[in-house]
This record gives sequence, structure tokens and C-alpha cells, in this order.
Amino acid sequence: MTNNADWPVSVPRRPRNLAQGLVEDVSERIRGGQIRPGEKLPTESELMRQFGVSRTVVREALSRLQAAGLVETHHGIGTYALEPSGGADFRVDPADLATVRDVLVLLELRICLESEAAGLAAMRRTDAQLADMRVALDEFRHSLGNAGDTITPDFRFHLLIAQATDNRYFADLMSHLGSAAIPRARINSARIADEDREQYLARVNREHEDIYDAISRQEPDAARAAMRTHLSNSRERLRRGQTR
Repeated sequence: MTNNADWPVSVPRRPRNLAQGLVEDVSERIRGGQIRPGEKLPTESELMRQFGVSRTVVREALSRLQAAGLVETHHGIGTYALEPSGGADFRVDPADLATVRDVLVLLELRICLESEAAGLAAMRRTDAQLADMRVALDEFRHSLGNAGDTITPDFRFHLLIAQATDNRYFADLMSHLGSAAIPRARINSARIADEDREQYLARVNREHEDIYDAISRQEPDAARAAMRTHLSNSRERLRRGQTR
């Protein structure tokens, strides 16, 4: 790779999911040898400028790359490429999540996976990880009133919980699911649930806060229950919408 300040952007078109576009670009460079193991990636600010995305998008992409074992971040120093593994990645193609039925099936997986992840996160999270969760929820709440992007901070909150389990496989699975796992990234969840956008997202926000509070108090049973309630509510709202 050449000078980080002049890192060329190879993505030919602006993808629907900006973080996924950045993840794919960096992944291809690492796996293709354009970015060598131990090489430092551009700074967050440089990636924002070169890809024309927000800091939130860059941080989600770096979190997913880290969870996939492709980079490691040293706070205050930078992010460095790792030797890519030879194994095949688990992937969920967003194109496969085109119907309510597809999203419901994925939610069943997430209920099993993320309920336990929340319990482990409550036991093992660090203060720094809890602070990152708070930032993600604050970004989500800020976007409620201005019709901003709520999908990116929503996914980041769930990914941070997976990372706080201190078990890389939870983070790997969430990272590979990507923000396409968030139902409204694929379908109009609010319309299906027969709620307006603000009402629907306010409900999601309250459920997130319940999860955060339990993790903050380090109560694993409460965290599991809050996560199960949150994802089960999403599933039931979509199921009800299907029967109308």
C-alpha cells in the first residue's frame, strides 16, 4: 500500500450500506496483499475524507474488521493489518434478506445468539466498552428527532455487546451478519408494525436502554432477559404485520 494519506478508494460505486462498502474494500486489500500484515491503516479522519463517510460509519467498519480478525487497534496509536486466516468466512448476503420471512428467520438466530451474549457482556464488559455502548445509544437517540441514520448506531450497539463477551466467536458472527441484520435495513419495519417511524424507533430506543442498564449494573440474567425481550418484540411485531 502506498502513503496512507493518498490511499486510493477502489469502490466504484457508493454502496447502499456504507460501512459494508468500507469493510469490503479494506478486506480485499488485506487478503490481496495490498495491505501487508503489520501495516498501519489510515486514520479515522483520513478514511472519512477518502470514502466520504461519517466517523460512525468508519468506526463500525473498523469494529467489524477487528471482529473478523483482519485488523487490530492500539488505542492512541492506530489500527494495523493482521495476517488473514485461510478459512472461509460465514456470510449473510443482504440480498438474501428480501422478505419479512427471511428477516424473521434471522431474528430467531439472533435471539439465541445475542441473549447469551448480553449475559456474558454483563459479567465481562469493561468500563471502556460500556462507555462505547453509551456513545452508540446517544447517537441513536440523537437521530430520532432529525430523521438521521439509526441503523449504524443500532448495529454498533449490538456488535459492542458481542465484543464485550470476551469471546471472539460472538463478535465474529455479529460482524459477518453486519448491519443487514437490523430488520429496518432491509424492510420497512415501522410500516409493517403499523407504527409511524418516530413511535417505532422510540420503542426500540427504550428496549436498548433496558439492555444497557442491565449490562451497566452487571446483572447477567436481567441482560439476557432484556435482549430476549427486545429481539422477540421485533419478531412479534413483524409476525403481526404479516397476518394483517
